[in-house]
Formats: sequence, C-alpha cells, structure tokens
Amino acid sequence: MPIRDLTGSASEISFLPGTEDDPQPRRPEITLARRVLGGQPEVPLRHGLAEVIPSFRDLRAAARLDAVD
Repeated sequence: MPIRDLTGSASEISFLPGTEDDPQPRRPEITLARRVLGGQPEVPLRHGLAEVIPSFRDLRAAARLDAVD
C-alpha cells in the first residue's frame, strides 16, 4: 500500500540518506503511555493514515494562505 495510493499523488519517491541526528531504527518507547493510558496503540496503518492525511492537507492549505497574506 504505497502512500501515493492513499493520497492520490503522482509524486516520484526519492530515497535520500538520513540526517546525522536521524534516529534508527524508529521504535518509539511507549512504556509511559501504556502505564498512564492503560493500553497501547491499536490503530491499523491504513486507518491511521486515512485519518491524518486530510489534516496534513488542511495544514498545507492554511500555510499557503498565510504565505499570501
């Protein structure tokens, strides 16, 4: 499931070297969240992306409007 399919984008994907401070591998530490919230994330990737993609579109649109003002 490429992200391009979910966004409807035709952008080309470029693989670039990470920055010096880019953490590898990405495995967030969620022990505190488990303890405080009493659980852990259980949202399937496709569902989570479907929720967040429109938010990023809204943020980009707002940023473009701010740049025009």
